[in-house]
Amino acid sequence: MNIIKRFIITIILAGFVLNLSATHLLVPMDLVQKNHLKAYGIAYFAVGKGIDVSWLLNYRGGSFMCQYSQSVQDECAIRGVTYEVISDIQASAIINEIASLEANMDEIKLTKLPKIAVYSPKNKLPWDDAVTLVLTYAEIPYTVIYDTEVLNGELPKYDWLHLHHEDFTGQYGKFWGNYRNAAWYQQDVAEQEATAQRLGYSKVSQMKLAVAKSIRDFVAGGGYLFAMCSGPDSFDVALAAEGVDICDVMFDGDPMDPQAQSKLDFSKTFAFTNFNIVTNPYQYEIADIDVKPTGDRKKNDFFTLFEFSAKWDPVPTMLCQNHSNVIPGFMGQTTAFRKDRIKPHVLIMGESAAMGEARYIHGEYGKGTWTFYSGHDPEDYQHFVGDPPTDLDIFPNSPGYRLILNNVLFPAAKKQVRKT
Repeated sequence: MNIIKRFIITIILAGFVLNLSATHLLVPMDLVQKNHLKAYGIAYFAVGKGIDVSWLLNYRGGSFMCQYSQSVQDECAIRGVTYEVISDIQASAIINEIASLEANMDEIKLTKLPKIAVYSPKNKLPWDDAVTLVLTYAEIPYTVIYDTEVLNGELPKYDWLHLHHEDFTGQYGKFWGNYRNAAWYQQDVAEQEATAQRLGYSKVSQMKLAVAKSIRDFVAGGGYLFAMCSGPDSFDVALAAEGVDICDVMFDGDPMDPQAQSKLDFSKTFAFTNFNIVTNPYQYEIADIDVKPTGDRKKNDFFTLFEFSAKWDPVPTMLCQNHSNVIPGFMGQTTAFRKDRIKPHVLIMGESAAMGEARYIHGEYGKGTWTFYSGHDPEDYQHFVGDPPTDLDIFPNSPGYRLILNNVLFPAAKKQVRKT
């Protein structure tokens, strides 16, 4: 009996000592991580439980660390996310290593859950959206809003807004040439025209411009904007074309302004300048901001993330956290941004030097920020209309999808203030 009692006491003491020493959870984001994408959901989960999470910029691929929590550890195990239980001494050593002036690393605190909105049509369209796919996969909640909610003034409820594969110019994505007889296209046109009429606009293009201006004001007031594929360039084209009819008769019932190009005002845009609008209704393009992909593009299609100073430039450093700085390229309605169409003040965070094009750019507007990412789906090189959604269980370590999730966590970040 005494032997049994001593054994039980030994087990209890061992557990007590373990709990004293195992005071932190580290979620590594380097190549040992089994599921990079779900790891972002773990960080979101922990912050939601009132646990401050340290985002360790440039430490093992941008790892996450927090005080030990059984619920967070259990969630890591359930979601298949690699984690390490470390002692207070080990955690302190990591922070000291990061704090070294010689190290291009920094600690950013995630302290507030961002309220996330996705601007997306409510009706079913024959394509998916990479952002909603990865948010769902990472188990990060979001709210879908569209024109009615935006124009009813609901944007200030949110911290972060993503622009779905969208055309803010009122030309329905320039799908008319190939899909004007398709039921989904006709339904989309009918629903958007009905919404415009209900909201007091005579044309869809006028409604979309009002939406674009509301989004612009959301960013100016301190909001975070993220857009992919046709979202970035159609947004800027719509802003530049305010008061100018750039839609031909098949889109809005009357001819476009023949002097439309000369009337564009590039001072109103976020990122792009000196672009030419594409007036051919049969051409699947809104403006020449996008590059013209060649037939043999895929074999050489990679872009490189720039390295920024973590301590002096924490924002782009956050947005570029990854376990690989070379990202496989992917096509979309906007495959890449021509560098000669980007404003000088815009920060290019990822580019293909060989092809002379930008893929990942960032800037400020008023009190807020925006990030534009070209291409449609980081793990489906050429995603066609009607293709099935990408199964992210096959790509849990996608570096291209990680860039999206960096932006999702960005509004939760608070720069750590160090005592001097």
